[in-house]
Amino acid sequence: MTKFSHRISFYGFVLAMAVSLVAADKAKVVFISGKPSHGRLSHEHRAGNTLLAKALNESGLPVEAVVLKDVGYPKDESVLEDAATIVIFCTGHGGHVLNPKLKEFDALMKKGKGVVMIHWATEAIKGDPGDKFLEWMGGFCDLHWSVNPHWVPKFKAQKHEIWNGVKPFSVNDEWYYHMRFVKDLKGVTPILTDVPPASTLKRPDGARSGNPTVRKAVANGESQHVAWTYERADGGRGFGFTGGHVHMNWQHDDNRKLMLNAILWTAKVKIPNDGVPSKTPTKEEMHANLD
Repeated sequence: MTKFSHRISFYGFVLAMAVSLVAADKAKVVFISGKPSHGRLSHEHRAGNTLLAKALNESGLPVEAVVLKDVGYPKDESVLEDAATIVIFCTGHGGHVLNPKLKEFDALMKKGKGVVMIHWATEAIKGDPGDKFLEWMGGFCDLHWSVNPHWVPKFKAQKHEIWNGVKPFSVNDEWYYHMRFVKDLKGVTPILTDVPPASTLKRPDGARSGNPTVRKAVANGESQHVAWTYERADGGRGFGFTGGHVHMNWQHDDNRKLMLNAILWTAKVKIPNDGVPSKTPTKEEMHANLD
């Protein structure tokens, strides 16, 4: 091998090392998408995840977002090992992607990884799944306790970095509320909260429509938290977000920015003072990757 060839080989090695170091400096965000569950532009798990991942990757911030090709829990579970945080957008309750993987996911959480659950993914079965959701993110949507009306809350800024660059906003969505939280909200910080109008309980009592406890809470004017953070004893962070039914709401700049900020927070990446920058998705982008 010539001296010139040795030099090329050396420079190639240095370049490869530099690329490797840059990649290592980035927090990896893994998005898990559930199978289709609703009609067009509702519960668009993969399309929503793809929009959020694209925004993170184009933000210029030290983060690498990956949307898994698998539908549901990854077949190759090693892809989660180096994740800083895991975002899950899927069917909830009996159809949740984590139901058969509670032990494996709990092991990841015990390593201090972050977790974000969007919309129906916040709904868990009572028992082991619900107990684990409380451990991982401090709350969950509980049948015959929580409700799922469409309404337009008026969100006011909270004292938390997830609100960096976000202005008070309102969007019409299926915002679940009256969530089941850890005792005394220990470790929980409300991020999106409002007092629901009585009209959100106009349906008869049912698994997701109403119950005596939630009716009393609303009648008493109690604020309901529809997005929250949770700081775990193991150092990990969780974020629950009950909106996300209406796919087009990701076009709302403040709604989208708050979610991007929250993902960074769970990955322990510093959120810029103005929040995560992102362009408003075009109509074509919003209609790409639909189920």
